[in-house]
Amino acid sequence: MSFRKTLLITAFVVLGGITLLHGALNLGWFAPRATTASGAARDKFRVGFLPVTCHLTCPVTDFINKQTTGGSNFDPVRFHGWPELKEAYLSGYTPVTFILAPMAIALREQGVPIKIVYLGHREGGDVMVHKDSGIYRTEDLRGKTVAVPGRYANHRLIFYRELKKAGMKLSDVNLVEMPPPDMPAALYSRSVDAITSGEPFPGQTEMDGYGRALYRVKEVWPGFISCVLAVHEDVIKNRRAEVQALVDGIAKSGKWLDANMTNRVDAAQFVSKFYYNQHPRLLEFVLSKPPDRVIYSNLKPLRANFEEIEQLAKEAGILQGTAHFDDYVDTSFAPEDDAVQPHPYATAQR
Repeated sequence: MSFRKTLLITAFVVLGGITLLHGALNLGWFAPRATTASGAARDKFRVGFLPVTCHLTCPVTDFINKQTTGGSNFDPVRFHGWPELKEAYLSGYTPVTFILAPMAIALREQGVPIKIVYLGHREGGDVMVHKDSGIYRTEDLRGKTVAVPGRYANHRLIFYRELKKAGMKLSDVNLVEMPPPDMPAALYSRSVDAITSGEPFPGQTEMDGYGRALYRVKEVWPGFISCVLAVHEDVIKNRRAEVQALVDGIAKSGKWLDANMTNRVDAAQFVSKFYYNQHPRLLEFVLSKPPDRVIYSNLKPLRANFEEIEQLAKEAGILQGTAHFDDYVDTSFAPEDDAVQPHPYATAQR
């Protein structure tokens, strides 16, 4: 056999091996399949998430399910950015996903069959400036460069909301869209003057000693919502019990995270190691300093919260204003907060 043919065969074998490995590790090709009541095989649905604290209940629920029952009723799929997470949902690869609230509303305006069934969190995503900057109030941002995660991020609306209070416009600052993982380095090098995104990236600048909070989101926008859990309407129609089990699990995980600091520190360890591929020191920092930086209780979607988002996003030119709460929210899965009990899972079980 010629050297060229040997090289080609080797290349095909290596490529095939990589493809199989990717399918096994990331796409769940060989994972056990769920069954219907009749015993027929049924794929577990995939749930898209990013390695941010706004989506923390997704890996926490999956991990606790596996530790307590030996399996999980869904497959979490990690993405690295909003564009690929959104495209995975649109393609049907992830019929359930954590997603930015304004992005979900915008998709509904475009006719996409999407329904918000639960929240990912409340609070989180502080606005950070360099500790040595002269920026101490909103007015000091005039003419400055501010990094936001994207057009449909509620973090963009934070600035719009605060600028309005200060009698300023979005045009008074230079907004740039930037992947959140790039924001800490940009602030450190002073390529930008301020950043905001989902944690842990704002918190990273504080932990490393060069970031300072211009304001905590919880102080200027109590009950702030960034990300939500959204489901394709076909899944709601055809697999309602599974959606309910997912929402119930996430609700219990949220209460478990908020129950005590021991649970948060434990979550920082296993989520960083098995799901986020981050150093646990960072996740532990943002889950503990301050302890209520991100809240995982009281996650039922409320009309007043979303109507405020609708109004602000329309004024800011992000939404058209053609979709409203009942169009894109299904509250039937969300339990009342006082009815939710935390997962009965303790660190000692591991």
